[in-house]
Amino acid sequence: MRAFYVGSLFRSVFASLFLAAACIGGNAQDMFDTKAKQAFLVDADTGTILYAKDPDTPFPPASLAKLMTMEVVFNAIRKGQLSLDDEFYVSENAWRTGGAPSRTSTMFAALGSSIRLEDLIQGVIVQSANDGCIIIAEGMAGSEENFAQLMNERARELGLTKSVFKNSTGLPAEGQVVTARELAKLANHMWREYPEFYKYYSQPDFTWNKITQRNRNPLLGMNIGADGLKTGFTEESGYAIVGSVNRDGRRTFVALSGLESDKLRAEEARRILDWGMRAFQKITIFDAGEAVGEAKVYGGEKSGVALRGDAGPLSIFVPTFNRDRLIARIVYDGPIIAPVEEGRRIGSLKVWIGDTLSQETPLFAAESVGVGQLHQRFFDAVEELAIGWLR
Repeated sequence: MRAFYVGSLFRSVFASLFLAAACIGGNAQDMFDTKAKQAFLVDADTGTILYAKDPDTPFPPASLAKLMTMEVVFNAIRKGQLSLDDEFYVSENAWRTGGAPSRTSTMFAALGSSIRLEDLIQGVIVQSANDGCIIIAEGMAGSEENFAQLMNERARELGLTKSVFKNSTGLPAEGQVVTARELAKLANHMWREYPEFYKYYSQPDFTWNKITQRNRNPLLGMNIGADGLKTGFTEESGYAIVGSVNRDGRRTFVALSGLESDKLRAEEARRILDWGMRAFQKITIFDAGEAVGEAKVYGGEKSGVALRGDAGPLSIFVPTFNRDRLIARIVYDGPIIAPVEEGRRIGSLKVWIGDTLSQETPLFAAESVGVGQLHQRFFDAVEELAIGWLR
């Protein structure tokens, strides 16, 4: 690996890997296109970005906001702040704004009644119930405004920096936006963190108040391994969906928005998920524990420190056809000043397939590097001074 200096406090090590047995490359957008205005497709295991189209452009979430609502609820249950047997009161506001009089998606909760949290969860997930969302929001935080604050605080904790929530339902509200990338990230998080609750997203139907409603996710009936998650629609941004497929030992998440009809939404979601499963193959870039590269150390007993990933191998999904090459770049802030402890986070490995940044993996020091002797520190200082002048 060859070192380059970029900027006054930034260094990067570039590695161009040409794989004889599995030459990689091509740009995903050169092989696939979708009618969705925003799209993001990611492999759940490796984090490989399989497709991206304007993934960071904000759009109104509609009912996709309910994914964040449920994350707040699941997190509260995990912390012991709620239980599935807790009962929530149906206020007039919840009944009128999200219930039968609203003529929106509803579980037909009866005014003045009390409902178990588990039933409300199923109403929200399976029936996309707006009354269920408001009932939960008022029960947990006193009002939808307060609950929206909880949603935003939790979103920031999860690294969702662009999404903004104004209510628990996703009903139109000025300034309420999400992005395709962050929705897929949220979906992946919920699958990993709450397997005991994630099962509700594949539940085919739910009966409440003697009314049975089927799950609104069209992917569940397609026999493609789908087990989630949510659909949405607004006049402003069109039809949207967050979907998940688990097939042949692989799981992918997709987020689409900006489609013109519910039929097209279902077709495009199925098409991109099928393509993601068929058009890529998994390769291992580095074995578990294998040194990925080296970062330069200033003032150390050694001039560099070996870097590795986490405990497992570093793998990525690459296009099966239209192969070219894989470009990997190690990026870290420098200079790294000794001493360096083994296991310290140093930087990240960024992998491009063609022009697409497809994966970013944290890198850690594979060894400890102590402080060097006086003459070693002197020469490092001279080198750093010279390089700094050249910059």
